[in-house]
Amino acid sequence: MKVESSDSPTLSSSKKELERDEAFIERLRSLAEAHGSVNALAKAAGVSQSGLQRYLNGGEPSRKALIAIAVAGGVSLEWLATGSGESAITEGHQAEVLGMEDYAFVPLYDAQCSAGAGAWNENCRVLTHISFTRYSLRKQGLTPDHLSAIRIDGDSMEPVLHSGDTVLIDHTRTTIEGEGIYILRLDGHLYAKRLQRNFDGVAIISANSAYDKVTVPRDRLAELEIIGRAVWSAGWL
Repeated sequence: MKVESSDSPTLSSSKKELERDEAFIERLRSLAEAHGSVNALAKAAGVSQSGLQRYLNGGEPSRKALIAIAVAGGVSLEWLATGSGESAITEGHQAEVLGMEDYAFVPLYDAQCSAGAGAWNENCRVLTHISFTRYSLRKQGLTPDHLSAIRIDGDSMEPVLHSGDTVLIDHTRTTIEGEGIYILRLDGHLYAKRLQRNFDGVAIISANSAYDKVTVPRDRLAELEIIGRAVWSAGWL
């Protein structure tokens, strides 16, 4: 169900009215870029892509749409509407302020990070948080505390994943099983690839046929770290 409605009242404030100018559009655009695309933000917020594009062109969102976009973007409602206050707020405060207790907020990390020898996200920065209903996560057997997201860089997984796509990672699934896509770390860098066990070791497979299959031999498997399995993705516009 879409949250926008032409009959819904627009949000206003006694201190500052909702801006219908380039400043608001720029804040909205920054959230879309953090999600990887306008389409990805629209999906996360539960609004139509055409509706979100209309707001980017100067249209005024309904109160429900504005709240949904703020929640999906992991930002405060005040900041999105007026530019005042802090942009990022905690999951607990989001639920309290916006009445969204049924939502979980998953951190979206910079996919460009190189984690070295520490924790996989040690040198990453959190770009924003992506909202999911707790019910939808439970239905897929996913636990919010064990999830994170990154954006794909490069074309090695096209046409399955494109550069800029957002991928949700389940960190409990670190054993190779089936035909899924895994987030792995090798030589200090993160990759999204298909993995296949064979007699010689583990094959790292790209969806793009322009990239050759790479095999990590059995005596080097300790250097291959499976961060988790990709369980959801949102493509770009």
